Amino acid sequence: MAATYDTPVVLDRREGPHGEVVLRRHGELLQIIANGCFLMDTSDGRSERLLVDAAYDALDGRPEPDVLIGGLGVGFSLAHAAADPRWGRITVVEREPAVIGWHRAGPLSGLSAAALGDPRTEIVEGDLLTHVNETSATYDALCLDIDNGPGWTVTEDNDGLYSPAGLASCAKALTPGGVLAVWSARPSVDFEQTLWNAGFRQVRTEEIPVARGVPDAVHLAVRPG
Repeated sequence: MAATYDTPVVLDRREGPHGEVVLRRHGELLQIIANGCFLMDTSDGRSERLLVDAAYDALDGRPEPDVLIGGLGVGFSLAHAAADPRWGRITVVEREPAVIGWHRAGPLSGLSAAALGDPRTEIVEGDLLTHVNETSATYDALCLDIDNGPGWTVTEDNDGLYSPAGLASCAKALTPGGVLAVWSARPSVDFEQTLWNAGFRQVRTEEIPVARGVPDAVHLAVRPG
């Protein structure tokens, strides 16, 4: 694995609607950088897969639940959901056209080609909070991975998603008993309390140990029935 310590090579750099996004190769890894902030790479994916699995498990066997995945990223969450025949409709909301392009006809296509070809999958280009505010659709699960966490957003306007108003919009987009799952680079007791205050129930956090530093986390909460 020594190749992973080579000098990163930029594969594509674009100015998107929310700033600069960069796809680069670092040894064997592909990495996404937004406005100079490291977002994610292809090194692991355990926590992104847990995001999807924990949401499904919290639905207690609901048949063919529909899931909204917030953020396409390197495609781990989408690929994992599409590989599970128990999910129904799979909608992915991604606001960066470059990221969608890297998956459809670029270096990330190898990770997501099968998922993008799944008839259950729909990719929506747009802002997540705008989508949940304006959509007439409802989902059984919302799996959100658009930031490094509720307290570490990629852009300042993402803060609204984790506010009481933003969480109310998420609840509105959920079916009764639906599950909100939020990925974070670190656990947040404050965000757990915010979820309780927003009216969610069965709030809990699952942690994923990492090689160094604090664990990744998935915050889970259920909309009351």
